[in-house]
Amino acid sequence: MKLAVVGKGGVGKTTVAGTLARLIGRDGNSVLAVDADPNYNLWSAIGIQQSRASKIVPLLNDENLVHDRTRSKIVRVLGDYFALNPRVDDIADKFAVDGPDNVRLLVAGTVTMGDSGCMCPSAALLKSLIQHLALQENETLIMDMDAGIENMGRGTTKGMDALLIVVEPGKRSLETLGRIKKLAADIGTDRVFAVANRVDGESDRKIIEEYASEHGVKILAYIPVDRKLKLADLKGIAPLDMMETGPAIEELKGLKKKLDSVLNDDNLN
Repeated sequence: MKLAVVGKGGVGKTTVAGTLARLIGRDGNSVLAVDADPNYNLWSAIGIQQSRASKIVPLLNDENLVHDRTRSKIVRVLGDYFALNPRVDDIADKFAVDGPDNVRLLVAGTVTMGDSGCMCPSAALLKSLIQHLALQENETLIMDMDAGIENMGRGTTKGMDALLIVVEPGKRSLETLGRIKKLAADIGTDRVFAVANRVDGESDRKIIEEYASEHGVKILAYIPVDRKLKLADLKGIAPLDMMETGPAIEELKGLKKKLDSVLNDDNLN
């Protein structure tokens, strides 16, 4: 399964992606979690220690690798041309670090200096990695995408089995859901679902449900406001390391089961 977690910035994508990765891994699946957010902190939501996370070399920050695989440095004398299908078969094994519950983390990275050039070669490398990553039956790819819709325009999420839009009860967040649904259709992704996060009561649930329904998006989970979830974030602790149960965790466990049903059986109850 290849799953991209998307949505407006600050809605809780990383918490959902990291917790979901571990829940899937606990079933015996091998999970590759890719942090494609420039402000990468998926390591914290997964439960990788900061001392180890600080030593992670983001994939796209390795300029020599990017230039080597996309040939961007070699052909720059001819203009800004680069290979659109770079070799990526060995990247996950070289750059991923082990986390708990059968999860490995790969940090994509981003531009780190002003005027450092076009992100196009780096984007091509990441896009090729995601599209050509061969998964076995018991392997799962989960991507924590950057905020908003730019990743859809770059086609980074093309080839996903499904998009999971994290949304909260707010106008800008809901509008982002609508834009993502349209762009998903443009790149041929028809399995688009939503997770309602920080739901505080029936009125929040109804607002999100009505908007999602208008755009043809099925909501798979309604994660309630949970004080312990906020506390885990403040302490930099993975939700599953803070608590094994609770309203939010139980809803995320239900989300995993529904995803299994949707993607394996095409039968959502």
